[in-house]
Amino acid sequence: MRPLNDSDFVDAEDVARDESLARVEIALLGVIFVSAAILNTAVLLVLWRQRKQMSRMRIFVFHLCLADLVVALFQVCPQLIWDITDRFAGPDLVCRLVKYLQVLGMFSSTYMIVVMTVDRYQAVCNPMVKFQRSRTRLNVPVCVAWGISLLGSLPQVFIFSQVEVAPGVLDCWAKFIQPWGLQTYITWTTLIIFVLPVTTIIVCQVRICRAIQINLYQQKTQQRGGVGLPLPSRASGVAGMSKARVKTLKMTVVIVLAYIVCWAPFFTVQLWSAWDAHAPKETATFTILMLLASLNSCANPCIYLLFSGQFPRRLVALLCQKQSNGKHSIHEEATLVSTLYMSFKNVSESK
Repeated sequence: MRPLNDSDFVDAEDVARDESLARVEIALLGVIFVSAAILNTAVLLVLWRQRKQMSRMRIFVFHLCLADLVVALFQVCPQLIWDITDRFAGPDLVCRLVKYLQVLGMFSSTYMIVVMTVDRYQAVCNPMVKFQRSRTRLNVPVCVAWGISLLGSLPQVFIFSQVEVAPGVLDCWAKFIQPWGLQTYITWTTLIIFVLPVTTIIVCQVRICRAIQINLYQQKTQQRGGVGLPLPSRASGVAGMSKARVKTLKMTVVIVLAYIVCWAPFFTVQLWSAWDAHAPKETATFTILMLLASLNSCANPCIYLLFSGQFPRRLVALLCQKQSNGKHSIHEEATLVSTLYMSFKNVSESK
């Protein structure tokens, strides 16, 4: 998966590729594509069957899997075909469309995780605000995530085009203003798709943990008969936190960690290759690190199925076309995780 690969940017003489490395990349992309397509489709079907009882968290998971399916179909699959043929097989319009959809998948998957985290922050730290917003049937955060993705991917249409890379040889490449165009593009993409979202996520998670810590301290003080400090407004909603909400926090944390682990190497390699002219761009290490990003689309549905307590039973039942009864239904939000809140509580009680 190389939507931002240097080979798409450099306007230079055609260079023969490493066939051994290409075969490894094709094999890995093939496995990732099949796994991501099957897992995300399965989760989408499971959630769609239960759409009448769809909780807020399930809506986020549904759209996250939809975004990951976009990654599998329009980012991994085209790159797999591209690696097999060695050249982009298609007209200029298809070239621009594929490049648009590739980055659309990156944007949508990333910002769906962001709005999911912000929603958990609102649920813990500003529960009344979240309650008031939940009255509307329109899921504004989901719409915002898709809107940012659709608009943020538009520059791809103008950057990439069908270019003659050698006499009589056409490929889907990008041309940049020399010498700073490529560096600016990759740096900007890294900022809006990785740095800014991760910063937002970390701030939300830190504030959630802080609110939980304050609440637990107050509970501990009251149990000892002391007079605790007034409970801050951000922590006031934590006292009545249900197991459902507590467990969704943990699932969100795991999804965020998986995102960072998968995407951090990818953007690190991209920045290195853009800013260092001597970077080993065509090595197996670079290729594998860039492929790690695609694994995130496989990880997200697995995280949901594992934390729902129904994997692989739920997936097998779906593939066998069996209708699940009440005892096999996926739990409500409560089934999604063991939690930061319970972790802090256990620690405080053990002291």
